[in-house]
Amino acid sequence: MIVRRASVITNIIGHRVNNSCFTTSSSSSSISSGPILKFPSSLLSLDLPDIWPPSSQAIKNCCTANDQPSSALVIDGKLIADEIRFRIAEQVRRMKDSVGKVPGLAVILVGDRRDSLTYVRNKVKACEDAGINSLVTQFPQDCKQDDVIHALSTFNEDPSIHGILVQLPLPQHLDEGKILNVLKLEKDVDGFHPLNMGNLAMRGREPLFIPCTPKGCIELLIRSSVEIMGKNAVVIGRSNIVGLPISLLLQRHHATVTIVHAFTKNPEQIAREADIVVTATGVPNLVRGNWLKPGAVVIDVGTFPVEDPSCENGYRLIGDVCYEEASKVASAITPVPGGVGPMTIAMLLSNTLDSAKRAYDFT
Repeated sequence: MIVRRASVITNIIGHRVNNSCFTTSSSSSSISSGPILKFPSSLLSLDLPDIWPPSSQAIKNCCTANDQPSSALVIDGKLIADEIRFRIAEQVRRMKDSVGKVPGLAVILVGDRRDSLTYVRNKVKACEDAGINSLVTQFPQDCKQDDVIHALSTFNEDPSIHGILVQLPLPQHLDEGKILNVLKLEKDVDGFHPLNMGNLAMRGREPLFIPCTPKGCIELLIRSSVEIMGKNAVVIGRSNIVGLPISLLLQRHHATVTIVHAFTKNPEQIAREADIVVTATGVPNLVRGNWLKPGAVVIDVGTFPVEDPSCENGYRLIGDVCYEEASKVASAITPVPGGVGPMTIAMLLSNTLDSAKRAYDFT
């Protein structure tokens, strides 16, 4: 980003600066050297990571004191996602019968993170069930950035590939922004390309793809008959993957949106004003029952593995929300697992199908 100093701008426009106001000068020799405006070295301010308070005790202490029975409607993301995936499979079969082609999805995976491997395996299985071709290219944790970019460029030029997904997060030595910028806009089925995000942010413009998890959250609200227009919505977390795009989508549906992050003062008080709470921090049991207004709708995007020898994989997943407490206050809530996760995969299939429809001019 280019930051022009105020004195340079003054010389270019040929105006005298009188305190903070512009006045026309009759002589160029009388131009003031004072600053036009006082601003920090970067108007974008500091790029600080959101580091939430330690939550190890929250895992142990959640839901120990309240014996009130649960009253919330459980929003079954798996059931809704299965319905969507069934419709997608029907359209894929119709495309194959009509034009002899099916959608294709390529996945780039770097490293062997347990959660990423699980996500990719689930996505490949979902593609198989829907009749969508899938291809996975996996790189070691210490791979070179150029290798990832080369694979991405190859998929960009492959006409049988209609969607490309770079599984995030990437190892720290890789420049995530630079890699995603290589991705061809019309194959960005994750919706993270700057142009897709920019068009999502601007009224009157439409992105080619909406990011999958936020899109799934909105689908859950709509299909559960939750009114969004005119409601107060609080989004907890501001990541590019979920927090930012879901706040933009909620605004497009005419909610009044507040974003809470790690630097927010009194987040509980702000959350208690919300009719709709969407939380995506990855901090287990961050949102307690006393964070919620009675009757609020809660969408929990967070997933956090907790060791549990009684489970098949040796661990179980919990969300950002203390489910047992929240379900006694909220009117509707998504479980973890079985809430937002299945919808994310369904939206990925939907975006890939839409991309193939555009490529083959298929309706």
